[in-house]
Amino acid sequence: MGTQEMRFAVIRDTREWSEPEGVANGQDRFIDPGEVENEARRRKGLLKLDEWQLRQYVTDRPVPDHIVQMCQQIDLAAQALSRLSPIPSDYANDLYWPRMW
Repeated sequence: MGTQEMRFAVIRDTREWSEPEGVANGQDRFIDPGEVENEARRRKGLLKLDEWQLRQYVTDRPVPDHIVQMCQQIDLAAQALSRLSPIPSDYANDLYWPRMW
């Protein structure tokens, strides 16, 4: 009789079975889709979307088309990133988002 290998399953306290394991150095961590939404909100803030919407409310002049289009592109990028499994840890990199100017 030869030596037999024993296999162990590691059971962790995670929310779901598909959640990736964290690495000890913290570089690869679970990214919540809410973090991607926050990044999209930050990028829309750089466009001063709130000011444009306030101007539209006060003067009844529409938000410029290029601002509306950029916001739609940011929303689409955020939706696409949120659907990735796993979400890349560098999701805030400009590579994943539409060019601002």
